[in-house]
Amino acid sequence: MTKTKKPEFRPNDYVVYPAHGVGQIMSIEEQEIAGIKLELFVVSFEKDKMTLRVPTHKATEIGMRSLSTPDVVNQAMKTLKGKAKVKRAMWSRRAQEYEQKINSGDLIAIAEVVRDLHRADDQREQSYSERQLYEAALERLTREVAAVSGSDEPTAAKKVDEVLVSRAA
Repeated sequence: MTKTKKPEFRPNDYVVYPAHGVGQIMSIEEQEIAGIKLELFVVSFEKDKMTLRVPTHKATEIGMRSLSTPDVVNQAMKTLKGKAKVKRAMWSRRAQEYEQKINSGDLIAIAEVVRDLHRADDQREQSYSERQLYEAALERLTREVAAVSGSDEPTAAKKVDEVLVSRAA
């Protein structure tokens, strides 16, 4: 087993886990699994009522990272203001791309998905799968914006919504 550099995460730090979004490290514990002692981060995702145990030596390898800097959040907001880039590929292929961007944990990529799937009131209805992807991306984006700015989610959601609406106007 190769030892990779241990990430600098501490209990009570907020982190972004690519497949689940923003969580908080509750503790670092040792467990014996299959006869091997492992040091694990215990990450709690309060909103999903979920706890995840991530081996400390694998955390950066799987993409767990600290919260974005305010600069990255501002860049994501600029991305939201941009014009939606709707590719003419088949929906299944686009949906796959959107899913990958959402699960990458990259805030800018998530903002691109929100921008591309956002519908103004006067535009056509979204399909069920489009709406699911849009809501997943929007939730990830607002959670991280809230955690970075130190505000609550409704405030962050309002901020994101204002950017989206200002773009449409």
